[in-house]
Amino acid sequence: MLTFSSTQIWRTARILNKRLKSSALSMAGRSISRGAAPGSMCDAETIFALSSGHGRCGVAVVRVSGPASSTALRSMAGLTRAMPPPRRALLRTITDPRSTEVLDRGLILWFPGPQSFTGEDSAEFHIHGGPAVTSAVLQALGSLAGLRPAEAGEFTRRAFHAGKLDLTEVEGLGDLIHAETEAQRRQAVRQMSGELGRLYQDWASRLKRCLAHIEAFIDFSEDELIEDGVISQVDGWVCALQGELEGHLKDERRGERLRSGVQVVIAGATNAGKSSLLNALCQRPAAIVSPVAGTTRDVVETALDIGGFPVLLSDTAGLRDSPDPVEQEGVRRARERVQQADLALVVVDCTLLPPDPQQAPAFLQGYIHSVLPPREEPDPVRCVLVLNKADLLPEQRWGQLERALAGATLPPQGTALPPQGTALPPQGTALPPWCLASCHSAAGLQSLLEELQAGLKALCGDPLAAGPPSLTQARHRAHLTQCVAALQQYQRLRDRDLALAADGVRLALSSLGRITGRVGADEILDIVFRDFCIGK
Repeated sequence: MLTFSSTQIWRTARILNKRLKSSALSMAGRSISRGAAPGSMCDAETIFALSSGHGRCGVAVVRVSGPASSTALRSMAGLTRAMPPPRRALLRTITDPRSTEVLDRGLILWFPGPQSFTGEDSAEFHIHGGPAVTSAVLQALGSLAGLRPAEAGEFTRRAFHAGKLDLTEVEGLGDLIHAETEAQRRQAVRQMSGELGRLYQDWASRLKRCLAHIEAFIDFSEDELIEDGVISQVDGWVCALQGELEGHLKDERRGERLRSGVQVVIAGATNAGKSSLLNALCQRPAAIVSPVAGTTRDVVETALDIGGFPVLLSDTAGLRDSPDPVEQEGVRRARERVQQADLALVVVDCTLLPPDPQQAPAFLQGYIHSVLPPREEPDPVRCVLVLNKADLLPEQRWGQLERALAGATLPPQGTALPPQGTALPPQGTALPPWCLASCHSAAGLQSLLEELQAGLKALCGDPLAAGPPSLTQARHRAHLTQCVAALQQYQRLRDRDLALAADGVRLALSSLGRITGRVGADEILDIVFRDFCIGK
């Protein structure tokens, strides 16, 4: 425990406040906190925009936010008396305030600040979604004094500056708007709810406590007002927090993959049926299929939703030596794409397997090594082996191959081992997950999809799983890595110069603050908000 008089507490608070402000300003250029003035954004301006997206629709929503929102609502909806009850829809005739021409008949809503999305006085017009109607309403709003069209993401930016959202919640909202699959939606909802921000805020609070104890020890240890073991206690806190941060970073980029999409590449030799597999998975003729070897020269990409996970599926040129310079470039691009892939579907023509089924595992292992050369990274490309053209094999051959390959495949990680005494293949010769399939008859494609979904789940994780939420942004990872490095600085300098070690804790605190937006620069905000659409 620390024991201070009221004067010493006041003096310590002033010293800490001054040092924290100086550190934040020197590292970030400018402090930005909840409720701070929005910089270049003028508070007196009232903004408006179509918030429901462009194009024909049954209902369009036009949003207005700012001090002149009530004036706009009165002028456009013909309100001569009191404003309508907050957050209750009222059916009104929408008119042009200049000509009194009727533009539409729709619902109006009034959201007095601070009980609104932006924290300001806000209004909404729910009108019919035809282009002529929305254009007329927007032009009428633009004719009113003090109103201007909103910039991209400006409503959300105002919500951030009003303290309605931190930056992690803003990013979650942006991800929710752009979510295309069920797993992406679940992850975005979890982040938008503030769970990730609360985790980082908890770490920041613990760092502040560490820094307060260090500063108190530096300022008052000579007065013998600090009990023994205070710095040792801080050491334990820093070590525990560093372990949590490092564990959070060791997530194999699951959240980032889920947010941006999993890179899945179809690779293999020529005429193995790669383009046919792409078309079968897409359920449309996305790639040209021909019996002529080397038909595919470039990478053919298509976005898919497989089991709720976003996938960018790429078909590539067949891998072979060719004197044709165009095909050589296609092969180079194919190998480059395999190197970048999160998961590879290695396609082999199963009619080319050795006649003896027992030789098939060794043949396939060599084939996989020719398609997937070893990478420098410790985590190699994950692989699913597709034995295509199975419809050309006799049924008896199917059973022989399945038995031979089953004995050469290691059980998936996390499954129970076979009974004692059962022989397992050596790790170096084991085959990845495989399936017999036919793109011509569609046999085995369901099993392939199940294997593919299992691989995608391993790569992306379960966004609703218990425990801390996953990292979803590269900038989060960069700032957390800086935070860990700063805590390591504290541990290196702790016995040599406690004041310099304390700077490491300040740097760590600043790095966490940049994630949530409590400490940062305008450039951070520009990056976060630039991907928002107009009207959000």
